[in-house]
Amino acid sequence: MKKLLITGGTNFVSRYAAEYFVRRGYAVTVLNRNSRPQVEGVTLVEADRHDLGDCLRGLSFDGVLDITAYTGADVAGLLDALDGFGTYILVSSSAVYPENQAQPLTEEREIGPNGIWGIYGTNKVDAERVLQSRVPGAYILRPPYLYGPGNNVYREAFVFDCAMEGRKFYLPGDGKMKLQFFHVDDLCRFMELLLEKKPQQRIFNVGNPQAVSVREWAELCYRAAGKEPEFVSVDKNVEQRRYFPFYDYEYFLDVEKQLAVMPRVKPLEEGLREALEWYRENRGLVNRKPLIAFIDENL
Repeated sequence: MKKLLITGGTNFVSRYAAEYFVRRGYAVTVLNRNSRPQVEGVTLVEADRHDLGDCLRGLSFDGVLDITAYTGADVAGLLDALDGFGTYILVSSSAVYPENQAQPLTEEREIGPNGIWGIYGTNKVDAERVLQSRVPGAYILRPPYLYGPGNNVYREAFVFDCAMEGRKFYLPGDGKMKLQFFHVDDLCRFMELLLEKKPQQRIFNVGNPQAVSVREWAELCYRAAGKEPEFVSVDKNVEQRRYFPFYDYEYFLDVEKQLAVMPRVKPLEEGLREALEWYRENRGLVNRKPLIAFIDENL
């Protein structure tokens, strides 16, 4: 039985990963502050990752899935606290690519500040660089927007709300802006393949190989709920994030290296149905934003 350390384990990606690897027969240790219910079957190390002390001394792991690192200091602190580990996988972000680079974005592109994502992207760049300097053999994953069961960010859940309430859907401009997604289960499957196959490639863009327009994405969300949307176009002068859950920012990742390791990904339509099924039972776990209130008051 392989032993894994997963940072987090209580919210969206890290929680889903803990559940996934427990089901797959791994011995899963999670590192978190124990402020939320734990996944059944895990071993908890209760600590704040910014103040780890000796909590991991004497423990060794076949793999470390670092899902909650946002800065270089986060990575350095965990590495300092670990006694022994095999494969280290950092979930970074596509926000490490500057927004003005030619697309599609490949893993060989230069990383640096992104004017859309700001400090979040800059911190992820720092996390990657610290890890590469200390663990050259580590894996780094750069996903686009993650979605699926457990997503506590008000993205697909917002569209589900609009669909289930029979509301019109307000689209930015002509609705042609494209987005790229990756299902949380595909992310976990890919991490498991890295643990098993240990490919020579160390940095991977991960995501669905096709992007979809925001209009197509909204249509799929509505259809998951058994509805068809009626669209309203919103002028570009209205701040997009006030009524829509994504930035006015289109980018596309080249994921050919991912597909060489994992050729199949979950179809977006299927993944959204799974997300809606989870959301119907867990609405209180999603961090809502006042998008609908803004629409009702201003649009």
